[in-house]
Amino acid sequence: MTYRATPASPVAVPVSSNRPAGRGADLERLAPVGEGQGIHLGRVVWVHDPKAAVWPGLGNGHWWEPAHTNQEEVDRMVSRALRELTGEAADAAAWDKLFRHFNRAHGRGDAGYRPGEKVAIKVNLVGLIRSMNTVSPDTLALVRDRNYMNTSPQVMRALLRQLVAVAGVRETDIFLGDTLAVFANEYYDLLHAEFPNVRYVDCLGKLGRVQAKPSAVPFYWSCRPEGMKQDYLPDFIADAAYLVNLANLKAHAGAGITLCAKNHYGSLVRYPGERGYYDMHRGAFRKEPNSYRPLVDLMAHAHFGGKTVLYMIDGLYPGTHEKDAAPRRWKSAPFNGHWASSFLASQDPVAIDSVGFDFLWTEWADYPRMSGVDDYLNEAAQAERPPSGTFYDPDHAASVTRPPSLGVHEHWNSAEEKKYSRNLGLGKGIELVPVTLAGPAAQP
Repeated sequence: MTYRATPASPVAVPVSSNRPAGRGADLERLAPVGEGQGIHLGRVVWVHDPKAAVWPGLGNGHWWEPAHTNQEEVDRMVSRALRELTGEAADAAAWDKLFRHFNRAHGRGDAGYRPGEKVAIKVNLVGLIRSMNTVSPDTLALVRDRNYMNTSPQVMRALLRQLVAVAGVRETDIFLGDTLAVFANEYYDLLHAEFPNVRYVDCLGKLGRVQAKPSAVPFYWSCRPEGMKQDYLPDFIADAAYLVNLANLKAHAGAGITLCAKNHYGSLVRYPGERGYYDMHRGAFRKEPNSYRPLVDLMAHAHFGGKTVLYMIDGLYPGTHEKDAAPRRWKSAPFNGHWASSFLASQDPVAIDSVGFDFLWTEWADYPRMSGVDDYLNEAAQAERPPSGTFYDPDHAASVTRPPSLGVHEHWNSAEEKKYSRNLGLGKGIELVPVTLAGPAAQP
């Protein structure tokens, strides 16, 4: 594999240093870079509900079973997150505000969701990826690693309930899945029973599932690799008007963390390191700061980040991919030896991954603290003038148009207070809205 030189930025590059210096080092805190995105700039909502994740642990069934993940509480978490994110008192008004904000920002007028528009939901089912052989290709039943940390079916169902019953999206216009995974019965059956007409996307397209196939829309890597096969977007994302990025709160043995940006490593209908294609792991696993990061291309592409109306992170049962076969309880406050039982939502792709990073960095002193882990967030926040000097432009075969800042990145003031610059009245930066649920169920 050979590479052409990456075009250098023609302007002075402001190099931020708010990244981990290596394992054991502290972070530079409250030093925001980039521009906040969303109705409320840089806002991230964190909902913690200890009553949602109630699995007793190994030897007592599985975390995704209805008895072990409380659907009613998960529904409350998603509802509350939407209302706090938009500042609305009702779920329907929150969705309308999200769609109108998105459409205005994309030059489509002051319009809400229009019936017939397709909505794609990219979830993280990496524990069901076809290369892991965890799902029978014949019956589509789980055969091993039954407690792997995939996106919870309860969170998926809560989102479907919102889109169908509240936002007014027809089931047939919703596509939900992971292009590289097999949609196992244990997840599919729970969702299909309530939403039989939703299109559940996977790599096989068997037994009622829809097979993800390449579209005619190309994807280009900004490092401009030569001699590689061309990448194309999956058809269900290329055909959608809107995208919801529903990721997991997980550490990663190679990249340090895997959140909303890396969720799209399962969005190109081929393995990240598949022979003949550009190896996405090449940039994600690189420990040197100020490097080209393929994650920024995924965040910036017109059909990925450009279509995303909402970013969500399922933090009910976090673990480390691919080291852990089951989730781990969290020791840090306010979890104190229980499951994280959390949910994050934002319109800012950089801010939500920054908050997810801070949680993971605080909890685990190994993979999230490797050098270079949040370098992609520095690059994305300053995408128009990135520290690496890369000309990011995943929409064109050559360097034509630089993306603007994709969001705001910084680290919170402390693990105890969990406050960012906007929380402290310091101006630009992230605003974290923490919510702990208690008491009777809220009304939609």
